[in-house]
Amino acid sequence: MKYLVVLPTYNEAENIRKVLDSLMNYENIHVLVIDDNSQDGTAEIVKTYPEFNNKVFLIQRPYKMGLGTAYVTGFKWGLERGYDIFFEMDADLSHDPKDIPRFIEKMKEGYDVVIGSRYINNTISVVGWDFKRLLISKFGNWYATTILGLKQFSDITSGYRAYRRTCLEKIDLDKIKSNGYAFQIEMAYKLYKRGCKITEIPIIFYERNGGSSKMSRKIALEAAIIVWRLKFGKA
Repeated sequence: MKYLVVLPTYNEAENIRKVLDSLMNYENIHVLVIDDNSQDGTAEIVKTYPEFNNKVFLIQRPYKMGLGTAYVTGFKWGLERGYDIFFEMDADLSHDPKDIPRFIEKMKEGYDVVIGSRYINNTISVVGWDFKRLLISKFGNWYATTILGLKQFSDITSGYRAYRRTCLEKIDLDKIKSNGYAFQIEMAYKLYKRGCKITEIPIIFYERNGGSSKMSRKIALEAAIIVWRLKFGKA
C-alpha cells in the first residue's frame, strides 16, 4: 500500500520540520506539502529537508488559495501517482502523527473513510481551546449533522482523516465547491451519499504549538451556507 499525507501550509515555519520529522518515522508514508506562498520560509524549509523529492514533496502556489483547493490539488497529485490511502492532517501539530497506525488499522478492516473524532462517545478530547471556541465547534457539528442527516457521526468538521483511493475516485474533485473548513463537511457528505463506508476513531486535538489559526468569520459563514447547498443539491 502507498500512503500519502497531504499537508496544506501557510506560514508554518515554526511547525513544518517537527511535523515532517514525526511523519518520517513511518517507512511507507510519503508527504506532499501544498504551500500557499508562505512569507515565513515554510517552502524553503521543505526544500532543504533531507527526504525532499524522495519521501517529501512540495507544490508551491502563487497566493493563499485556501484549504479545500489545497487538498483537491494534493488528492489529484496522489491519484495520478498511484497512492492508495490519503491522509488529511493539519501542519501545526494539532493532529498527532502517532495516531496514523490506528487510521490504517481501520482501513484494513474495510472502511473507505476514517475520521479522527474529538467528540466520539459524547466525550470532548480537545486541549487548549477556550469555552467559546469549543462551543462553536460543537454547535457547528450539531448544525451540519442535523441538517444533512448525519447524526451518526460525532465530528464531521474534523480535519484529521484518511480516504481510500477508490472512494476519492467516486466523486468529481473539480466540483468540490467549498474551500475553508466547510470542505470537510462537503467531502464527508458526498462520500457518504456515494456509499463509502465511513467510521470514526477517537483522537485528541491539541491547540497549535506555533503560528496563528486560519479560522475566520468568512470561513465559518461558508460552512454555514454549504450545509444548505448540499441538502438541496446545489453543491
